[in-house]
Amino acid sequence: MADKVPGPCITVSYREYAQGPRRAFLRAHDERTMRRTDVAKTALITGITGQDGSYLTELLLAKGYVVHGLIRRSSTFNTARIDHLYQDPHDPGARLHLHYGDLTDGSRLVTLLERIQPDEVYNLAAQSHVRVSFDEPEFTGSTTGLGSTRLLEAIRMVGLACRFYQASSSEMFGATPPPQNEETPFYPRSPYGVAKVYSYWMTRNYREAYGLFAVNGILFNHESPRRGETFVTRKIATAAARIAAGKQNELHLGNLDAVRDWGYAEEYVAGMWQMLQADEPDDYVLATGTPCTVRDFARHCFEEVGLDWQQYVRFDPRYVRPTEVDALIGDPSKAAARLGWRAQVLAPELAALMTRAETLALA
Repeated sequence: MADKVPGPCITVSYREYAQGPRRAFLRAHDERTMRRTDVAKTALITGITGQDGSYLTELLLAKGYVVHGLIRRSSTFNTARIDHLYQDPHDPGARLHLHYGDLTDGSRLVTLLERIQPDEVYNLAAQSHVRVSFDEPEFTGSTTGLGSTRLLEAIRMVGLACRFYQASSSEMFGATPPPQNEETPFYPRSPYGVAKVYSYWMTRNYREAYGLFAVNGILFNHESPRRGETFVTRKIATAAARIAAGKQNELHLGNLDAVRDWGYAEEYVAGMWQMLQADEPDDYVLATGTPCTVRDFARHCFEEVGLDWQQYVRFDPRYVRPTEVDALIGDPSKAAARLGWRAQVLAPELAALMTRAETLALA
């Protein structure tokens, strides 16, 4: 899809920064508001082709936004999750635009931000597989950690008066006992968790140092039929459906005793949007507050297809992390009180929902 025609770039001067970063960004915001009062809001989403990116794109388009997405160049198509939202770029009324770019390329981020002039930026892109982060710690740090810094610095350099969402993670809490909330100390137990802690603090630093409307959404595990096939919930749901259909014999898993707080991704992206509509920037935990072990999630999935999970699941030590996280259970009280956000779908219903989707896909 073609890039959007460049528009006017609203910047703030060094003198204004010297007088105070918040004053500078408020001036840019006032100027921007006067220019765009009759224009639909514009959002930029990194990681638009992922699970969360696809649900967020649907939500924003339904709200009338113009949505721009950052995608990586690949020799194969990687847009399956948003193909149903495709709009011909030659259509003057198209509201979804994709641009090639990467969080490792800071100059490209500056160029796109100047051109798009987004009202909201959602940073969802990352190397997001926790187990893989042990195999690729340097790459994980460059994308999941430094990538957010490149994006924040690009916003600062352009002088955009946009609102910024950083996808933080419950993996930042790691070994800290549950329940975990916004005040819980971080103790990450993976390169992915460490990179997310770095991004969390960079987001807070840019908020406090430069007056950016920048928030951290500390989301606990959130799943859906669009989850990547190597993630444990999707892996279990897929295997249950395939075994029931006679297309697979067994399922290999790692730590069955790990406790997680699993919610439904489509509900969680609504919380992301709500954070950027608040009067003041702040950080929020989104979670169900309900624990579920990997073993129980497997039981729920296999029960959906009428099977006993114990007959098909096998332990494989290759899937055990070098440093395990025993339990992540969130306390979303702050989000409920200030944003009115509450999770509705809990792990048993989520497991059934995902397994039904896999069953239908095999039909």
